Formats: sequence, structure tokens, C-alpha cells
Amino acid sequence: MAKSVLILCGDYMEDYEVMVPFQALLAYGISVDAVCPGKKAGDSCRTAVHQLSGHQTYSESRGHNFALNATFSEIEASKYDGLVIPGGRAPEYLAIDESVLALVRKFSESGKPIASVCHGQLILAAADVVKGKRCTAFPAVKPTLLSVGSHWVEPETMLTCVADGNLITAATYGGHPEFIQLFVKALGGTVSGSDKRILFLCGDYMEDYEVMVPFQSLQALGCHVDAACPKKKSGDICPTAIHDFEGDQTYSEKPGHDFSLTETFEGLNYSSYDALVIPGGRAPEYLALDEKVLALVKHFMEAEKPVASICHGQQILSAADVLKGRKCTAYPAVKLNVVLAGATWLAPDPIDRCFTDGNLVTGAAWPGHPQFISQLMTLLGIKVSF
Repeated sequence: MAKSVLILCGDYMEDYEVMVPFQALLAYGISVDAVCPGKKAGDSCRTAVHQLSGHQTYSESRGHNFALNATFSEIEASKYDGLVIPGGRAPEYLAIDESVLALVRKFSESGKPIASVCHGQLILAAADVVKGKRCTAFPAVKPTLLSVGSHWVEPETMLTCVADGNLITAATYGGHPEFIQLFVKALGGTVSGSDKRILFLCGDYMEDYEVMVPFQSLQALGCHVDAACPKKKSGDICPTAIHDFEGDQTYSEKPGHDFSLTETFEGLNYSSYDALVIPGGRAPEYLALDEKVLALVKHFMEAEKPVASICHGQQILSAADVLKGRKCTAYPAVKLNVVLAGATWLAPDPIDRCFTDGNLVTGAAWPGHPQFISQLMTLLGIKVSF
């Protein structure tokens, strides 16, 4: 039976904490509505990039603009099977909105799954739905949770998640894989075919969403997912870029989150992986000049293993000369590369449209992640059932 989930949004919610669960759940075949008090479908919420950067607390910068797809004043809680509450700064003001608290109480009283991350637990506390419940959160939320009678679980790391009955809580977006996995399980979902190893080809200033959303979405399914970058080793950082559409003739760019690599590129055993994912952004223009990168891509294509590439990632496919006779899409500005490489151009209309041709999945931009991830899941034989 199809499931339907509601995400409670607000201005300056954390960027990852809304988009990763939103697009992951859509990719798994779940219907997802995103709403914000005082806003309607088609409006946007601004988001914040929060990360720990060596200071005494997290830093903040501007994130992507997040488009709402439903109107808060028109929703009926009874139509949804679960609720997701992102963190960031939005919960501070949403927690004093009586319409928000009433909505949360309806989900709690019905026993439906509620998944809340980071500062989202401020809303749970204000709604008085965590008394006697075990939960975690970003450490700064601890005093509030204790004051309302919650059983505080100290996060051993920022990946910590806790499940207690219908309530799932996480300390930060670092815990998304387990957080989303627990939520899908609470909705009655089961995952099959996820015993796969997937490699992400990373580079400096790859697009922020285009690496983290598929990375954590695949981890949440139970896949082993690694990320490597030429001339870098496991534990090193790649800075990312936020590319967004803000009314200019091309996309804007802002600094994104830092992304931690999990594997060392040099000496990597390509044959141990079942699939390759290539994020877009600005990284592909220089990665396409690296002969070791091109050899890696050729290995996957010649072995006919699934390769999923999005946005400007197809610059690498073109440089590796693996597109001749193929059908694919890309960010429209990359059309020239694709056509000159001998591929048949598939127009991304609308921009979230993705295509599969044999072992190759291509997408035009991050709005297409749900299709992009879903089509890769199909090639890998991964299925989410309810």
C-alpha cells in the first residue's frame, strides 16, 4: 500500500535536513508533501547550511531555496502516515506556533511515526509529546528536553539516532542513513536487494545536493557506499558548491557543506564495486582532464555495471569517450559535450526528468534526484516494499 508523509518546513531549516529525507522518500516510492505555516504550494523556504568547523558551535551560511509542494492551511493530518521535522533555526519559531503544535499532537496521539532531527526536537518539546520518551537531539537542545520530562540520550557521535515507540530522533544530518532507515521501517517498509557496493566519484566544488542526497539515500537502503577523490585520501574533505536557480540567466553559486571522503583514490579496487555515481557541479570540468578518472569510468562502462551521472557529471562521460551511440541527458549547457561525444541528446523537459539507457542513468540537475535514485535502484535490483 502506498504511503504518504508530511514534512514540516520553515525558513532557515537546515538544508540537508529537509532535502535528503524529502528526495530519499520520494525515490523509495513514498508520496511526500512539504508545508510551512503561512505559505502555500509553490512558495519557497530559505535554508541554512550548518556545520561544525572547529569553533565552539556550528557555523551558518545560506543554503538552497526549498520549494514547497503543498499548502499548510489545507492539509489534513489524518491523510498522512508519518511526519518528518527538520532541524536548523526554523524550529525556534515554529515551536511557538499553535497550529504547528496542534498538528504534531495529532500525529502523536494517533501513534503515527514522527521523525525529528537536530533542533526539530524543540517542536516536540513545545507540543508536550516527549514526556517519558527516550530521545536525542543536537546537544544544545538537551536542557529543553529534560525540562519537559524526556529521557535524554547523550549522542555519542553526531550520527546518533534513537527510536522509542513511534518516535525517531537524531542528533544531526550525519545520522540520516539510520534516521531514514528507522522511519521507513516504522512506516512498515522493507528493503530487498541492497547488498551492493557503490562508489561516488568526487571532486572539489561538486554540487552539494548532488553528492549528499544520493549518498545518504543509498546508505539508508543498506548499501555500502564509498566516496573517493583523485589526489585525496580517506578522511579528507571536498568543499561543495550550492547551485540554485534564483531568477538569473544561469544558476547562482554559494559555498556548501564540507563533504568527508571515505576511501583513498590511489589504489582503489574498482572491481569491488557494483555501481558508480558521478555528481555534478564544477568538479567534473577538471576531473575530466584526469586520465585515472577516465580509466575508472571506462572500467564501469565496459563491465556494463550501472553508472549514474547527473548535471555536469556528463562532462566526464564525454571525455572518457563512453557515450557514442548512447541516449542521455544532462544540464542543458552540457548538451554540446554530449552531442560531440556521439550520444543522442534527450532534452530534460521538465528539468527533473531522468533517463535510463542500458546500464547508464543520467539526470539534468538535483531536482531530478527522486527519479535518478529510483532508476539506479532498479538497475541494482533494490526494492522498497510496503
